[in-house]
Amino acid sequence: MGRYVDGFVVPVPTDKLDAYRRMSRKAGKIWREHGALEYIECVADDVKPGKLTSFPQSVKLKPGETVVFSWIVYTSRKQRDAVNAKVMSDPRLADMMSGKAMPFDGKRMFFGGFKTLVEL
Repeated sequence: MGRYVDGFVVPVPTDKLDAYRRMSRKAGKIWREHGALEYIECVADDVKPGKLTSFPQSVKLKPGETVVFSWIVYTSRKQRDAVNAKVMSDPRLADMMSGKAMPFDGKRMFFGGFKTLVEL
């Protein structure tokens, strides 16, 4: 049985990457504690604008920002829904969820849930 993955792409100001990393480490521990199998956050290293679309274009990347690509792995969508319900009600995340505390523009973030198609 394939696993289930939530994927995220977000623009982060480069001068706020340390704050984003701290927030991500805290959030990742909480997600893992509530049952996520993996929590991974990656910062752009070889990401260029494309002719039609690209990671930078997808988040309307501005000067002084970089792209962060992330995913969380679960056993199934049902387990993802249960884990996310616990995470969203976890009081340790409340301070991070306020717009002023977030070290990125949440309006330009996009995300979604995916069923695995190939897993080797």
